[in-house]
Amino acid sequence: MKYDYIFAGLGLASMMIIVKMENEGILEGKNILVVEPNDKNANDRTWCFWEEGDGDWDQILTHKWSRAFYVDENVKIDCLNGSFYKMIESKNFYDFFRKTTRNCSLYWVKERVISFREENNSVIVQTAADNYEGAILFNSIFDIEELDSNKKFPLLQQNFVGWFIETDNNYFNPEEALFMDFSVSQKGNTRFMYVLPLSENKALFEYTLFSPDLLSFEEYELEIKEYLKKIGLENYNILAKEKGNIPMTTYPFWKKNSKLILNIGTAGGWTKASSGFTFSNVIRESQRVVDFLKRDAIDFKKFKVPTKFTFYDDLFVDVLYNDNSLGKVIFSSMFTKSDPNLILKFLDEKTTMFEDLQIIWSCPKKEFIKSFFRRLIK
Repeated sequence: MKYDYIFAGLGLASMMIIVKMENEGILEGKNILVVEPNDKNANDRTWCFWEEGDGDWDQILTHKWSRAFYVDENVKIDCLNGSFYKMIESKNFYDFFRKTTRNCSLYWVKERVISFREENNSVIVQTAADNYEGAILFNSIFDIEELDSNKKFPLLQQNFVGWFIETDNNYFNPEEALFMDFSVSQKGNTRFMYVLPLSENKALFEYTLFSPDLLSFEEYELEIKEYLKKIGLENYNILAKEKGNIPMTTYPFWKKNSKLILNIGTAGGWTKASSGFTFSNVIRESQRVVDFLKRDAIDFKKFKVPTKFTFYDDLFVDVLYNDNSLGKVIFSSMFTKSDPNLILKFLDEKTTMFEDLQIIWSCPKKEFIKSFFRRLIK
């Protein structure tokens, strides 16, 4: 059997594309194959994003906040001003995906992809059990070793450990989140705490680094303990833990796209390199995929076109890779010298060139100029 669409891996990007394809009628009469070894029925991650008013994903939100603050020792700045910071737990998205696609001709093989290739106007996906043929392949399998061995494009890692805790007393304001709390000790890195209250006595505390290297799991947990102690929380229960590592790089993943194979999600460079935020980028890129599929002739080598934001992200990653201690200074300068709404608009890649310059002008200029010339000669 030759499938119309094969998805190697079922992450956020794959699910988002399939849902949008179904909503726009593209899947009618089509056969879809998903090659994914995991069941995807556990709550194994969370996605957060900011948005004005009601949105398409509100039906599966875990929580939303009307205020979200940037914090350091000197300031506390509300970043939203009319928008909402929204959170979706993966279990909600997995359930929504199954519900949306239950009437599709979707086949799921719980196998691990070994390799794939384009051959004779088809794509061939190989697993340990079988070979599968399709007309188009969407690949979301990410190989970090390829980035580790690449010297031209530096790799930062947004690495984090989170605790979902419950307190005996009502301690939190469920309308207010801490977007970034840079009051924690930096220790030569870019480190902050991320606090998302889910109710008056439940919250997620996530200790986060933007750094080239990872810490031991115990180090993250020790920092969370110290932070909870610092804010006066000593009696609590840990309900669940999560950990993750998001690559932050401007490596040109799109150059690996072929006529019939499109790399998506992290494997396609859809993660925002300068922030690690993924959900909003995936919404935008998955819609571009759907629009692309409506063309008469498909050639995914033409899908990606680098923009000015690719260049900005490249400079940011290079600066922090070469001096990881500068993160706090950069973010403090941005949030104290610029309109927070403009910063969020900039991170969503919706700003004009004039607005870009306002953000850029607020950053430490010397280090970015040095980065500009470093990137120019590579």
